[in-house]
Amino acid sequence: MNAQHALAGAPAHDTVFHRLHESPVGPLRLAASDAGVHAVEFHAQRHPVPGKAGWQAGDHPLLDALATQLDDYFGGRRVRFDLPLAPRGTDFQRTVWHALATIPFGQTISYAQLATRIGKPAAMRAVGAANGRNPIPIVLPCHRVIGADGSLTGFGGGLPTKRFLLELEGALAPQTARTDLFGD
Repeated sequence: MNAQHALAGAPAHDTVFHRLHESPVGPLRLAASDAGVHAVEFHAQRHPVPGKAGWQAGDHPLLDALATQLDDYFGGRRVRFDLPLAPRGTDFQRTVWHALATIPFGQTISYAQLATRIGKPAAMRAVGAANGRNPIPIVLPCHRVIGADGSLTGFGGGLPTKRFLLELEGALAPQTARTDLFGD
C-alpha cells in the first residue's frame, strides 16, 4: 500500500475468506474479500480482529497476492505492499492506520510523532490504542512505532517478533548473544 491509498471500511455483508500462511514469525491467518485485505493475524494476537466470526475458510485471489507479497517481504525483496485494504475500525483508527502506511521501510517513529502526523499531538495514548488494534500488521507497519526513548513497546505479535521485523528492515542492529568479558 502506498500513502495515496485510502483505507476502506469493509461492507458488513462482504464475504471474508481466510487461510493460514507459514512465515518466519510463525503461522499468520490471512483474511481478504473483494473489498480488500482484512487481516494478517498472529497466532497469539492480543486483540481479536472484529468480524472474525463470519469468516469462511477458502481461497481468494487477494489471499494469494498477500501471501506472495509477505513471502517477498520476508525474503528481502519487498519494501512496500500494494494491495487494497479493508480493515474494520473506527474513523480515528483508520486515520492512524493510514498514517502507519506512510512510515518508510527501515525507519521508526514514536507514538508522539505519529500523533503529530495525524494532527492530534496530545492523543498519544489514543494513537497507541489504535496502533494496538491494527488488524493488518506488517502490511500496515505498526511494528515501526516505538517509544520516545527508542524502546520497543507493545506489539500484537510479541516483542521478539517486533524486534525481528525491525532487524529484517535494518531499523535495528541485530541482537547478538552477549559474552562475559571477564568470565572463564
